Amino acid sequence: MLLLFRNRPTLAPDVVRDALQVDLPEYTDVSFDTADLTTVEPAEYRADLVVLLLKGKPVYGIIVEVQLSPKKDKRYAWPAYVANLRARLRCPVSLLVIAGSDSVARWAAKTVKLGAGYYFTPLVLGPSGVPKITDELQASAEPELAVLSAMAHGRDADVRTAVRIAHAACAGTSQLEEDRSTLYNDLIMHALSAAAREALQAMDMKTYQYPVSAFARKHHRKGIAEGRKEGIAHGVREGRAALVARLLERRFGALSPEVRSRLEAATIAQLDEIGERLLTASVVSEIFE
Repeated sequence: MLLLFRNRPTLAPDVVRDALQVDLPEYTDVSFDTADLTTVEPAEYRADLVVLLLKGKPVYGIIVEVQLSPKKDKRYAWPAYVANLRARLRCPVSLLVIAGSDSVARWAAKTVKLGAGYYFTPLVLGPSGVPKITDELQASAEPELAVLSAMAHGRDADVRTAVRIAHAACAGTSQLEEDRSTLYNDLIMHALSAAAREALQAMDMKTYQYPVSAFARKHHRKGIAEGRKEGIAHGVREGRAALVARLLERRFGALSPEVRSRLEAATIAQLDEIGERLLTASVVSEIFE
């Protein structure tokens, strides 16, 4: 989860403002700061991530902590994180806890009694508080948030919604550079329950709307009816082939040039058949027999 925040600096303020409904000051830029929050004292305090909202100078600081399980020491360290960063930046600071489960979120959200009437309460986002992103356009605009949504809701009891969220996240990350797209798709698949993963693999691919490729967009701009029809069909086939290739790689590892060539030459109907066969095949060769 921390990787998503590191890859997109604006994710932290977006979560604080939109998901947690916290007012933020006006800012023009977002950057990272050192996560070393140690004072002159010997004790060492190091946060997971520090995000700065800037308007020429820092106007707000957000300390991001990913918490997968309760740790008693954190409730002593967190107030120190905020106090030390506030003293250094000379601006308001909050601490955002991204909890791995709702039970951890409830633990993290408890107010810390500092003594003498002073209290500290972190901002906490658990899985149930992460928005459910099922729209592909939103997922494309905010791919890291879409992946976070899939990670938070991939094991929900509502399997149908979990699959829709996973589909949107996959579509939203498909336009990113290859390494990041592959990594995010692995995170999405790993986050799904067995039932959601099975439903994702077994669903009717004809009903899924893939992002239209550059080829299709080119024909659409020409305004030629036949070209538009051909372009959209080509885009669907490209998207279908890319998805089948990713599923094959997750099942069997790196694909040989021969397998990739066969996928590139396959029709939509053939890709659908390959998609069905990969669910039961024990080796790649069985799929093409």
